[in-house]
Formats: sequence, C-alpha cells, structure tokens
Amino acid sequence: MKLSDLHLPMAFAGAAQLLLCLGTLALPRVLGWREKLALLPTLERQMFYVYAAYIWGTNLAFGLVSLAAPGWMLDGSGLASAVLGFIALYWGARVALQFLYFDLRSARPPGVHFVVAERALDLLFVGLTLLYGAACACSIAGLR
Repeated sequence: MKLSDLHLPMAFAGAAQLLLCLGTLALPRVLGWREKLALLPTLERQMFYVYAAYIWGTNLAFGLVSLAAPGWMLDGSGLASAVLGFIALYWGARVALQFLYFDLRSARPPGVHFVVAERALDLLFVGLTLLYGAACACSIAGLR
C-alpha cells in the first residue's frame, strides 16, 4: 500500500467524521442531557459542555481536512505524518475507551436501533484508527 492509494479512503473517512458530527448533535436530546446535567452544579455542567464542544470541534476539524484536502494529509511530509499519527492515536484511544471503559449495555437506551448504532460506531472508530494508522506508517516509511 502507498499513500497515493489512500486518497479516496481518506476522503471517505472525512465524510464519515462529518456524518458523525451531525449525528452527535442529536445526543443531548436522545440521552436527555438537559435534565440530567441540570442536577450538576453550574461549573461542572459548563465544563461538561465545553469538553463536549472541544471533542465535537476536533472531530469536525479531522473530517474537514480529510475530506477537503486529503492530498495534504498524504503528502509524505513530517507534519502530515505527525497529524496522521495523532489522529490514529485519537481514534485508537476512543476504541480503547469504547471497549474497556464504557458500560454501554447497562446505560444504552432500549431498542435495537441503539445496538445497531453502537456497532456502527465501533466499526467506524476501528476503521478510522486503522486508516490513519496505515497512512501514518506509509508516510513515515516514505511509501508515496
């Protein structure tokens, strides 16, 4: 595999991350954040929303640059390698949290569509980790 083989997958990864951002906008309503977070002190509630916004913004930035400028991500430069490595680590950490930390079976809303959505997210996070990791490895190895 070479970096030049990854332009289309990188663009698809960008689009997938943008779709993830769109879907994430429904989470507060679906999970009842307003009611649940109203029980927290103001500072903790504000911190939660700030952290959520930072994560959302990061996902949006990854999606935008991957979709709009896959060539920048795959140009083999040191900066591109570093960004690819960071994104691979970011999504890899999300995979680890998904499987090792989150207790989704007891906290997931009822319904088969939530199970399907969870599995789709699992596949997305693993796929993003593998794609960005492979691109980083190709970039470092100089496989243009």
